[in-house]
Amino acid sequence: MAEAADELSAPLGRDTARGKRRFRLPFTPMQAFAAALGVFLATFAGYALFHDDPFGGEPLTRVAIGPSSGGDKAASKSGEMSAAKPAMASHGSEPPANSAKESAKGGAPSEQKTVTIIDGSSGAHHDVTISGETPEKDASAPPGIMAGIDPRLLEKVRYGMIPTTFDGLKPFTAYAGEADRAKAAKMPVVAIVVGGLGVGAAKTVEAILKLPAAVTLAFTPYGSDPTKLVERARMQHHEVLLQIPMEPYDYPDNDPGPQTLLTTLAAEQNIDRLYWHLSRFQGYAGIANFMGARFVATDTAMLPIVKEAAKRGLGYFDDGASRSVAPPLTAAQAVPFARADLAIDAVPTSGEIDRALGKLEDLAKERGIAVGVASALPVSIERIGAWARTLDSHGVLLVPLTTAMTKSKSS
Repeated sequence: MAEAADELSAPLGRDTARGKRRFRLPFTPMQAFAAALGVFLATFAGYALFHDDPFGGEPLTRVAIGPSSGGDKAASKSGEMSAAKPAMASHGSEPPANSAKESAKGGAPSEQKTVTIIDGSSGAHHDVTISGETPEKDASAPPGIMAGIDPRLLEKVRYGMIPTTFDGLKPFTAYAGEADRAKAAKMPVVAIVVGGLGVGAAKTVEAILKLPAAVTLAFTPYGSDPTKLVERARMQHHEVLLQIPMEPYDYPDNDPGPQTLLTTLAAEQNIDRLYWHLSRFQGYAGIANFMGARFVATDTAMLPIVKEAAKRGLGYFDDGASRSVAPPLTAAQAVPFARADLAIDAVPTSGEIDRALGKLEDLAKERGIAVGVASALPVSIERIGAWARTLDSHGVLLVPLTTAMTKSKSS
């Protein structure tokens, strides 16, 4: 009753006794989570924007490469010799599949290394063994000269090394593809040039490995590292040409690329551009036009180029796509010359390519020589390879372009 009386007698609006007030946060748990998430995202965005890591998120590969010690070489020498003897006996000059490991231990040209690949997402480590084979280079050759190149046939210009002659020796003969010339003199011959190589490494390697060695390969000067691809082509015994970008009629809408030879430039300017192209790699027997319908039809533009080819001991190949003044100019300068009779893959289907190859055979039997040109399309490579395997039974010989040039000149 007393407690009730106190409440009745207490002033209105005032509590007689206050309980202890509970502490409350100024934000809800959901608001705290949202704030933390915002801080995380802001930190991540700042790291991505301002941290200089061009390979962030990509798988990481670490390769440890070091010279083999003399002791390792001596320890493995006996193993190399014992492995080499049965290999030569059973496979001729070709090493067996497992000989790479043996030769790698001994420091031979074929080396084997272990690569650790780290997955950028999972962090998993994978050890992969890789082996590679590089062509042996002449120890006496100056730096920057490709494997198998005669230093005497090079001249240094401001862009690098370009071909030249030496005491009667010419790149045209020094780098000509291997052929049975006695047989070629008596039989109808067909030469095929596959061009546009060097830019796409995958298609270039496919052409190098799958096409017969007698097929001549023409490289553009624009590959990121054309020397390795050209070296590989020459190791597979392919003859090599260098394609020179020249002005087409619709230039610059149709642009062959940097340093294109132009009819509007002075001869000295075009020669300077030619030297840039000639310095891109070495080991080619001749040059060829890359596009250039306007340029190859202009006497004043072509004559300095043909004279330069004569001076440097190179042949000249015309792709036959348009009217050209090259035949009379090369004849006047005694430059080995050939012009394509037809484009094998103008219609890039198996049936049309087979028909074009058959027409080349007929031309060769009729005239003694026929020359075809093709691009490195997979279907072209496949059909040329299949066709080449049938030639012996047809009485026609597939030869490098230089052999056809030489036979044409002698005829």
